[in-house]
Amino acid sequence: MNKTNASIREEKSKLLSPKIDVIFQILFGEIGSEEITKDFLSTILEEKINEVNLNENIVFRRELPNGKMGIVDVLAKINESEYCNIEMQMTDKKNMIKRMLYYWAKQYARGINKREDYQVLKRTIVVLIANFELENLEELGLHSRWKLIEVKDRKIVLTDDIEFNIIELPKLNKEPKGSEDEKLKEWLNFLENPESKEVQGYMKRNENMKAAREKLNEISKDEKVRRIAELRQKAIMDEKEAEYTGYCNGLEEGIKQGIEQRNIEIARSMKEEGIDIKHIIKVTGLSEEEINTL
Repeated sequence: MNKTNASIREEKSKLLSPKIDVIFQILFGEIGSEEITKDFLSTILEEKINEVNLNENIVFRRELPNGKMGIVDVLAKINESEYCNIEMQMTDKKNMIKRMLYYWAKQYARGINKREDYQVLKRTIVVLIANFELENLEELGLHSRWKLIEVKDRKIVLTDDIEFNIIELPKLNKEPKGSEDEKLKEWLNFLENPESKEVQGYMKRNENMKAAREKLNEISKDEKVRRIAELRQKAIMDEKEAEYTGYCNGLEEGIKQGIEQRNIEIARSMKEEGIDIKHIIKVTGLSEEEINTL
C-alpha cells in the first residue's frame, strides 16, 4: 500500500528515537553538545563535572556507502584528564561485560605513551545504557556502579581508575518513586519518549534537556540523518531476526537430539531385557545396525 502525502509528512515530523545509537551519538557526542552531555554524565556519575570535551568523536551526519555504521559510542573527556565511553546498546550481544572491559582497557592504555610513568594514567569510565536486562543482574536496580574491590572485605576499593556504570532501561518503570536516581530517571524517560508530557515537564526545570529536545527536533528534520537512522533500525531488526531464527533452529535441533538420545536409552533397556530386535526397531525408529552397536 502506497503511503499518502499526509502520512509521509507525519513520519518526517516525528522525532527520531534517541535510543538508536547513531542518533544518540549525534545528540550527545557532537561538538556543541558539551553542556547537554555534561548534565547527563554528571547525573549518571553522581558528581560535579566542570568540563566536557567531545573533540574525539566521529561525526555521523553522513551516510556510509555500504549502509554500515562504525563505532557509534560517545567518548567524552571530562575535567581535562579523565575519559568516559558511553554506549547505547539496543540488542543483547551476550558478551556485554567483556565488551565493556575491552573498551575500558583500550581507552585506558591510550592514556600513556612510551617512556612515561604509569602515574600519568587517569580514571577511565565506561557507561552502558542497555535496552535489555543483563544476565546475573536481575536483583539489581536500574543503575549499578562497579569498581575493583577486595573480594573478602567488599569495602576496600583497589583503585578508582576503573569504573563501570550499567543502566538497564527495562527496569525504569520498576523503580519506586522518590528514589535517589530521580534525575537520572528523567533523562532516561527522555531517551524512551522525548515527546511525552512528563518530558515536557522536565524541560521546564532542566535547560539542558530542553536543549537536547531542540537538537533532536533539528536532526529529525535532516533527510540524511533520517536515512542513517532507517538503515540502523533495519540493521537492528535484521540482527534480532537472525538471533531469533538461530534460537529457533537451536531449539529444534536440541529437541531432535533429545528425542534421539531418549530412543537410544529405550533401545538399550529393551535389548538388555532380551526383547526382539524387530520390536525395538518399531518402538524406537532406530535401525538394526544402530541397535546392534548399543
